[in-house]
Amino acid sequence: MKDHILCREDFMDFPIGEFPYDPDHTAMGEYQYVTEKGYRGRWLDQVCNYTWNGTGPTWLITGQDGRHAMECMRVEKNNPHRIFPTLETGTPFWKNYTVSVSLRRLSLGGMAGLVFCLNHSIDTLVFALEDRETAALRYRHKEDILLLGQAAFPQDPDDTYRLSVDCQDDLARCYVNGVLLIEARTPLAARGGKVGITADCPARFSDFEARTTAEEARAIAARAAAHKAREAAEQAKHPAMKLWKKIDLGNFGTSRQARFGHLLGDGNWQVVLAQMQRRVSRDAYGFISCLTAVDLDGKVLWQLGEPSDQAERLGRVSADMALQVYDIDGDGFDEVICGWDFEIRILDGRTGRVKRAAKTPVADQEDEGLIGAPYGVYAFARLNPDGIRICNLRGLPQPRDILIKDRYCRLWALDDELNTLWHDKSPTNTGHCPLPVDVDGDGKDELLAGYRLLDSDGTELWHYPIEKDHTDEIVAGRWKPDDPAGYFACVSGTQGFFIGDFYGNILKRDGIGHAQRVSVANYCPDRKGLEIAVTNFWGHQGGIFLYDCDGEPIWEMQNEMNGNIIAPVNWDGDGAELILTNADPDGGGLLNGAGLRAVSFPDDGHPVLCCECLDLCGDERDELIVWDYHSMYIYTQADNPKPQTYHPCKFPAYNASNYRGEYAFPDRGFLAFRADRSLLRPRDRAGRAKGQNND
Repeated sequence: MKDHILCREDFMDFPIGEFPYDPDHTAMGEYQYVTEKGYRGRWLDQVCNYTWNGTGPTWLITGQDGRHAMECMRVEKNNPHRIFPTLETGTPFWKNYTVSVSLRRLSLGGMAGLVFCLNHSIDTLVFALEDRETAALRYRHKEDILLLGQAAFPQDPDDTYRLSVDCQDDLARCYVNGVLLIEARTPLAARGGKVGITADCPARFSDFEARTTAEEARAIAARAAAHKAREAAEQAKHPAMKLWKKIDLGNFGTSRQARFGHLLGDGNWQVVLAQMQRRVSRDAYGFISCLTAVDLDGKVLWQLGEPSDQAERLGRVSADMALQVYDIDGDGFDEVICGWDFEIRILDGRTGRVKRAAKTPVADQEDEGLIGAPYGVYAFARLNPDGIRICNLRGLPQPRDILIKDRYCRLWALDDELNTLWHDKSPTNTGHCPLPVDVDGDGKDELLAGYRLLDSDGTELWHYPIEKDHTDEIVAGRWKPDDPAGYFACVSGTQGFFIGDFYGNILKRDGIGHAQRVSVANYCPDRKGLEIAVTNFWGHQGGIFLYDCDGEPIWEMQNEMNGNIIAPVNWDGDGAELILTNADPDGGGLLNGAGLRAVSFPDDGHPVLCCECLDLCGDERDELIVWDYHSMYIYTQADNPKPQTYHPCKFPAYNASNYRGEYAFPDRGFLAFRADRSLLRPRDRAGRAKGQNND
């Protein structure tokens, strides 16, 4: 008999009011670990949508007749992402249970019910009452919904129904008011998983309960203990973290608007931190208000502008600031290249003094066709730059060209004298982080900007056959063994994750919701080639997906958190990279290729908002840098220093960005491409080479 209580919730511990949520519905959680304040109890909400800004919470705790209930308040559905508000509880180790809830449908315009056997919020079984007449059992997975069974069940908004699901091995039985309506055999029931409630219209949930047998409760505890033992055994294989540096950021702290470089030319690293202010609309026109350069002992080298005691306000930005640290003139000292008050400035990294400056381009093009501009117009007479990329468009011995852009539509290429080389206005979204890469081996960078490949002179060569949304991140590389061809791995919001070739063809695609981050590295040394890690955010956030070199799924999971960086970390120096999630000491850290937490952060009060990995000590292994608006901690390996033989090729620090696709290749040969120039033909929006017969 299933009389052992796994979970019983009457919501009486919750104060009447709102379940914690982000009222601004910002994109901060894409790259920063953010939790909203308030009591959550045992419940987790992984669903978010930027269109909900100002609309209030998804979930309300209400009270009637001395009893509490949890109410879903969302009406808007699937705009622009497929969204099913869900509150989840339990652990992945639960199985063979009965879960039940009392449900009153305050609207009959959508669905409301139970989730169970949940791996993550878009990998779950659902038993729900739908519309006015139906009960249905469905499997939600990524962008697909599979019907497993349904039954007629007329509903009344004034009635309360007791929904329950009994899972035993591979059999799921679905009941309403004790009457069996649907049963189905599926391996998804046998896998078990978390449980919870879901609705896409107003609905009231109360008296939630999950039960199992005493024997199964012992088995659940054993599975949890076995997992903990596997994790402990895995962590014993890797050096622990050791605190190396601790820096007080005073009143000049920021979020991920930090850049690392060699400002003093002495081989040591320094940090430049940018505070910003918003103009006009959210992050659309953010601009730098203060730059502070410090060394790794926290000594301030110089400061431009005025720092603010409102660091949390001025640092709370999800967009890139126009800022890079790079030796653009080849004098042996990194310069700071930045957008400042409608100028592009090249600053002496040692002093912050202006070495060269030029006004940003006049933004006098017609607003018609301008993508992504709030209110349909560009707000300023001159460009408010959204980001900076260092490129080699002229085929020089080292990159000395600068790419600037507006938010989503226009690009300008500048030389190191800040003269304009070319300008492009895109018919589709440029995305956040155009990737300069020499695809044909001629010494000049081409540029993948959103879905378009541009030649070094700005001419469009081809366009992937996608029109919607935008590309957040891109990785280029030769990650398939014995395959000389290069590929792009792209994450493009609602358009999912895809792998494309260098000729405009999409070879593999997976709809995982809003695809956000991507990295490529040797995460699974026992597999051929390199692996690709991907995360999602808007809609159903927090999923981590691992693919093999061909784009075939290996595993998917949810670590119940946002801010998953998924950068490859050379922690051991043995050629196998680990996956950085975030800096939380309980759930963050470094995952191995099997999804186990291999290295954890110490519980020492360190900041958890931002994290980064970079070889700062010089032994080729990565340090872990974590910071918030007030302090920065740097961790190295407990066995540092240690001689290394593995020297991975990683994304250059001089093109830092929130939106950079990360990689760790065994050597630079993985970035040496020889695409056939004759096949890099201009293509139309459907992906056909221009002049191609359409029959």
